Amino acid sequence: MTQVSDHGGGVRSIRVPIPDNPLGHTLVYVVDTDRGPVLIDTGWDDPASWDTLTEGLTMCGTSPDEIHGVVITHHHPDHHGLSGRVRETSGAWIAMHAADTAIVRRTRETQPGHWFAYMTAKLTAAGAPEEHVAPLRSARPRTLPGLCPSLPDREIVPGELLDLPGRRLRAIWTPGHTPGHVCLHLEEQHPAHLPGHGRLFSGDHLLPGITPHIGLYEDPDDDGGAPTRAKPSVGEVTDPLGDYLDSLERVGRLAPAEVLPAHQHAFADAPSRVRELLTHHEERLTGLLNLLTAPLTPWQLAERMEWNRAWEQIPYGSRNIAVSEAEAHLRRLVKLGRAEAVPGSEPVAYVAV
Repeated sequence: MTQVSDHGGGVRSIRVPIPDNPLGHTLVYVVDTDRGPVLIDTGWDDPASWDTLTEGLTMCGTSPDEIHGVVITHHHPDHHGLSGRVRETSGAWIAMHAADTAIVRRTRETQPGHWFAYMTAKLTAAGAPEEHVAPLRSARPRTLPGLCPSLPDREIVPGELLDLPGRRLRAIWTPGHTPGHVCLHLEEQHPAHLPGHGRLFSGDHLLPGITPHIGLYEDPDDDGGAPTRAKPSVGEVTDPLGDYLDSLERVGRLAPAEVLPAHQHAFADAPSRVRELLTHHEERLTGLLNLLTAPLTPWQLAERMEWNRAWEQIPYGSRNIAVSEAEAHLRRLVKLGRAEAVPGSEPVAYVAV
């Protein structure tokens, strides 16, 4: 059954299902404004998800054709997937940070075959075995969910109030999970007068019981679609994990009275949760350094990292995500001067210093 929660002060949430995903659902928030309801995220582009969103909006006293606008925390399909359908139904605008809009545009323009070629080269460079890479070499281009996301028509500018008449919703840029991830600070007194500064729609940046995935976002058109194997200078590479940790600290200093995340449930005491996540990542980096006493490729490191299940039980696609996370942690360690690439290694291996 469709589940709707009233958070008070003209804010409700709808649990929109994500098909075949352990997360289960995305919390889509419905925010009342003087020009009609505005959605924060929309859920996965799936018929059952659309039906749930529609039913949930009816339970909130509105409907898809009355939506005034859609604010996207980040471009992932469980957040942005239904945005286009909402816009087609209502004429609503869609807003997103420019860095994630660039990814949406790139995704729309890149042919699936090019992505398969890029992933083949990327995983080979990371040290993946041939039996893992081989399916990508023979993959037939096909339509996959999220490969044609809707282009937004408004830009979310960090630090500025969004155009929501009658509300004070300020954009906080929180890169890490994606380059353009934003949290949204509702600068209004908490309806239950909880201590703190307003409420924070945190997307996937700050969740009560999950550590969000932090991986690498590369452009497949760089260097002809193949990842660079030479060691880049520290100033030239992105550092998603470093960005995420910095963003966490900024969110902690906001000290909102309540956090309204995109998954799980609302919670208080954001600074405490931030401290838990900062400690978790520091311990994880220390653990990886212990693994890197001998040279390891990103694939070998991912095999040895601690996940929520044994490596042999991790599905094929999730292994690709795990390798990307290992690479993000390696990049952080290299930037901190705590690890380095082994000269002449092919595929490139890393060791603690």
